[in-house]
Amino acid sequence: MFQIDHLGIAVKSLTNAKAIYEKLGLSVSPEETVEHEQVKLLMVPVGESRLELLEATSADSTIAKFIARRGEGLHHVCLKVPDLSAAVARLKADGVRLVSDQIKVGAGGHPYIFVHPASTGGVLLELVEGEATEPGRIPRV
Repeated sequence: MFQIDHLGIAVKSLTNAKAIYEKLGLSVSPEETVEHEQVKLLMVPVGESRLELLEATSADSTIAKFIARRGEGLHHVCLKVPDLSAAVARLKADGVRLVSDQIKVGAGGHPYIFVHPASTGGVLLELVEGEATEPGRIPRV
């Protein structure tokens, strides 16, 4: 079953960005850093999905470059897929452009890959599989 896992939002400051969600009474996960993506993030569960707030840890990071070009805002849409390897194989066989050829491991130990906006009508699409169990994390729904 496919479902929206989260919406990625590029922000200049996690501290400032999370304040509005806390004022609304929503819970916010602890911050996490994904070194290879040069980003720190936190999750805000909303219904059956989440918002992923992303702050760059380097001026060379994808998020920093995105904010420099477009400002803060929606960065990507993430779909949870039942079998990430099978989904990637299908996309590659159909000539769909991916941001990288390798499935990577990101926040919470989850495998993921990005589909290039050129293949999705201008939307950066992240695909993620499964649920890693990690103490203190707000789980994926």
